Amino acid sequence: MKISSKPQILEVWGEFACFSRPELKVERFSYPIITPSAARGIFDAIYCKPNRNPVEAQFRWQITKIEMLAPIAYIALRRNEVKEKIALGTKTDPTKYVGDWLEGIAMPDLIYADADKDFSGNDTKGRTQRQTMALKNVRYRLTAEIRPFPGHEDKQQALEAQFRRRASHGKCFHQPCMGCREFPAYFELKEVGEELSAVVDYSQDIGWMLYDVFDLRRPGLPLMEGKKPFISLFHAQIEKGVLDVPDFDSPEVLKPEQEAAHA
Repeated sequence: MKISSKPQILEVWGEFACFSRPELKVERFSYPIITPSAARGIFDAIYCKPNRNPVEAQFRWQITKIEMLAPIAYIALRRNEVKEKIALGTKTDPTKYVGDWLEGIAMPDLIYADADKDFSGNDTKGRTQRQTMALKNVRYRLTAEIRPFPGHEDKQQALEAQFRRRASHGKCFHQPCMGCREFPAYFELKEVGEELSAVVDYSQDIGWMLYDVFDLRRPGLPLMEGKKPFISLFHAQIEKGVLDVPDFDSPEVLKPEQEAAHA
């Protein structure tokens, strides 16, 4: 028997945030509100099951609603960013996978932040300055549900209980962030029905917004197979401080296969 999901509510806040628009390749310019992908990352930081092996993944988080609790305020920052990325690995070269570094199986490939052309022989190493238009003093109320994968439906209540225990004690696997690792996010578990903070009276048609960078139907596989990010989009509309997020399986979420069909 399928057990209905219960909404899990977090109030999250931070001094700075940046939820970058993917269409801007060089300079970072934040959306006016947190993306479903970044919101899911906060829930994952608190509680998730291993997904390095897709067989081990038991559930995924589905963000259903995002509420703005603080007015939008932008701040211009200049940040030093390294030019390289951590190697994610492929089937043909699994030792490059970041999980092997964490488990001590393989040595990491070092990233030299202060390398120059004389050091590396090219301009692919080192760091560069980038302009960032970030948000400041952000606060959101996030509502999400646990969606078990096939074969794990009977664990619904146990998974929800484990999340609530961790969140109520402030536990997390790693520090949640507001889009960028240097912008930490702080959180507090909220109960359904308790008195909640008022939302900001703000409305905006954002247009196409990033939904996620992974295929949430196939956990772990983009990293394991060395595939490109699975970019999905949806039409975001903030109504009086509330952004309703459609289900990932909904036709309202534009996925790569839909883009190919429309081409």
